[in-house]
Amino acid sequence: MNTKPQVSNAFLTFGREAPGHQRAWMETVHQLDAASKLDKKTGELAYIAVLAAVRLESGIPFHVKQVKALGATREEVLSAVLVGLPAIGNGVISSLPIALQAFDEE
Repeated sequence: MNTKPQVSNAFLTFGREAPGHQRAWMETVHQLDAASKLDKKTGELAYIAVLAAVRLESGIPFHVKQVKALGATREEVLSAVLVGLPAIGNGVISSLPIALQAFDEE
């Protein structure tokens, strides 16, 4: 059983085709993560909410598996996806099946 989250094909392609850009991007990501005052679980749930809001669905499975490993429940993931519903409307619901499928996978 592979419990390590898998990155999207798009992110794999990014690393393969533009490794310098990916390294620079990841350095920035790590610096922003270090600057955050949110605990890891809350930060991942917030990130899932953002991914759903902007419809960047390719990253959702990776981050759902990350937050599940941090102890998040299925209901917390569901709530994270839907947190943007009042602000941006039902566009976030397209992320529900993706997020829940990723959560339910072993």
